[in-house]
Amino acid sequence: MHMVGPIARLWPVFGFGSACRGGACRGQAFAVLWLVAAGLSVGLAMGLSTGPAAAQNADGDPAFISLGLGYYDVNEREDDAVDFRAEYRHGEKLWIFKPWAGIEATSDGALYGIGGILIDIFFGRRLVVTPSFGAGAYYEGDGRDLGSVIEFRSQIEVAYRFNDRSRLGLALSHISNAGIGDDNPGTEILTLYYSIPFGKIFPAGN
Repeated sequence: MHMVGPIARLWPVFGFGSACRGGACRGQAFAVLWLVAAGLSVGLAMGLSTGPAAAQNADGDPAFISLGLGYYDVNEREDDAVDFRAEYRHGEKLWIFKPWAGIEATSDGALYGIGGILIDIFFGRRLVVTPSFGAGAYYEGDGRDLGSVIEFRSQIEVAYRFNDRSRLGLALSHISNAGIGDDNPGTEILTLYYSIPFGKIFPAGN
């Protein structure tokens, strides 16, 4: 509790407003920590992407259809729900980034259409760490009011890579409006992903 005051003074720097209270503080603290982790991940990705091991592991990794099942509002558990996701993750890089787009829905009727960028960081042949960021339009339905139609999602995923390049991963994400709305409660989602190579679902014609 004594840390809330000093931490709250940092919120304007990150666009979260001048103060936070209760659960909002926890969500905003997660966002700040994610920004730090994402910055470190970008630096790590730039360093590893120049090494021969990284080139060998990442070479030829395809586009993916990623299906997710998650626990919505896992942190505060005030508006918890089941979270469903379907995403397309492009196989081609723009510098070190890959574009992605998807749709997210909850058992409370919330809908979220989103797109953004991601980075795949390989540790050997099997382990892939994927930080991502996106923005999109949110409809709350009977679920959590996130304070704005425009919402941003930051996420970190750790996945196991199979021989056929499919992946099984666990991700933690934070959704908030970054202070552009009058209220910015935010929420966290814990998601289990299975990513299937696009070509296995939609094989190219001979």
